[in-house]
Amino acid sequence: MFVRAAGHPVRWRLMSELAGGDLRVRELVGRVGERQNLVSYHLRLLRDGGLVTSRRSTFDARDSYYHLDLDRCATALGEAGSALHAALRTVPSPPVRPARRTVRPRVLFICTGNSARSPVAEAVLRSICGERVEVVSAGSHPRDRLHPTVVRVLREEYGLDVAAQRPRHLEAFAGQRFDVVVTLCDRAREVCPEFGGSARQMHWSLPDPAGGDNATFVASARAIATRVRHLVPTLDITTQEVTS
Repeated sequence: MFVRAAGHPVRWRLMSELAGGDLRVRELVGRVGERQNLVSYHLRLLRDGGLVTSRRSTFDARDSYYHLDLDRCATALGEAGSALHAALRTVPSPPVRPARRTVRPRVLFICTGNSARSPVAEAVLRSICGERVEVVSAGSHPRDRLHPTVVRVLREEYGLDVAAQRPRHLEAFAGQRFDVVVTLCDRAREVCPEFGGSARQMHWSLPDPAGGDNATFVASARAIATRVRHLVPTLDITTQEVTS
């Protein structure tokens, strides 16, 4: 199934673009250089194959954001290899020996209130990478405090304590350099400022869990954690030996 879905050159280009973040149809049209009706046709085939999902933009309901399910792609790719020959079964990569010094990329996560989605992404990335990455989060219209359910879910589901953290405004980071800037809500994407020409900007179109029950917050945190896990291998974490 994966080989058939990804084998067409237009679908492969669409998947390659969506691997870097969620995009609207008109953005994909510009990036792959094909007609909108052709792009929409191939997106439908990718959706039918379970590799791509879509959701309405919370900024403009006439728009939809498309998202590539990387976990599903990995599973389908592994199944395709195993079906061809047992030797092609995927195996985990061996652990990499940590270096003595790490050049740290700077990552900024942004949502509207900086009270639910972006603090989760910040906490999860910090828990995975530790001091190898410098990570912060902010909001375009920050709330007075983190949502209490977010604090509880991060503690109970991930063992992370963010009780002392307070929402921050985007203005607090004006003029600073970041290597990666990720918007986690459609409204925040529309007002996200530039953070230098070298910053890699990504968008994750994720619904606001505020107003939902505990299960909604758990599902939101899991979706964010999955995306953060996919982000980590793309970060430019380089290592250097200390010379004396």
